[in-house]
Amino acid sequence: MPDKVVCVGNVVHDEVFSVESLPGSGVKTGVLAYKERFGGPAATAAVAICRLGGAAAYWGRVGDDAAGRKAIRLLSEAGVDCDGVAILPEGRTLRAIVLVDARGERSIVSDRRSLAGDPSVLPDDALRDVAAVLVDTRWPAGAGAALERARRAGIATILDADGGTAGDNQRLIDMADHVIFSAEGLRDHVGAGEPETLLRQCAMTAGTTTAGKILAVTRGAAGSLWLIDGACFTVPAFPVRVTDTTGCGDVFHGAYALGLVEGKAPVDAARFASAVAAVKAERGNGWDGMADRAAVAALFAANPDLLPRPIAGAAP
Repeated sequence: MPDKVVCVGNVVHDEVFSVESLPGSGVKTGVLAYKERFGGPAATAAVAICRLGGAAAYWGRVGDDAAGRKAIRLLSEAGVDCDGVAILPEGRTLRAIVLVDARGERSIVSDRRSLAGDPSVLPDDALRDVAAVLVDTRWPAGAGAALERARRAGIATILDADGGTAGDNQRLIDMADHVIFSAEGLRDHVGAGEPETLLRQCAMTAGTTTAGKILAVTRGAAGSLWLIDGACFTVPAFPVRVTDTTGCGDVFHGAYALGLVEGKAPVDAARFASAVAAVKAERGNGWDGMADRAAVAALFAANPDLLPRPIAGAAP
């Protein structure tokens, strides 16, 4: 049976500055430490999947530069299949400035326009050995092409819905089976309000194809909320000492996709993903801080009562 997850989107060269507190507008802030590493939603998700013992491929673009070559090398060393990475002679590998404060919270300034968005650079692959496709909104043209190909192949699709424009996001939401917003992404797409109300509003949006679709929102330490067949469920976050939240959403999506591939029910895949994200928040350290199965098992054993539960009268 196919077991590979194809992750489609961006890889990003991160420059990470540690600061005492995140600065406000017009404020000068001293740097406590500096690190250079790599991130990006799809690439990070692929690394997380491989670290957990799964199989992942990364389909994306890098520039023909030192950062792009290093990104491919690090992904390959982590076990990620990089045959689907396009090296573009024009432009440069995407970059981001990341500020991380003493509590582990972060602010990110991303350059997402330094590479062309043409989806024709995706590999000519019919997805015959693939069990699921995970895409993010940062490369909407590539995400849309991959989702359409997955639909034709009849395999599961997961959308990391954070960032992007309203029009692009709606098109991708309509195409995906599992749509997981960040709290900010959900507010940007639907508006202000309680998370459950916003999820239900998203499901009722005119023109949205929602039959059988699973909608969710991640909320950091508040856990995640899931709308499945009209019923809402909450999945708690695991308590850890947070070092750095950068990439936690990305590893959540990768772990969720892997959970589905392994046959877990959506809420059980979400609990698995929550544990993986918690370990990442505690460890920080970029791609080197990923959870393995032993770390997830230890977190489960330490928190046996942190289980998904229905809310607002939803049926279990």
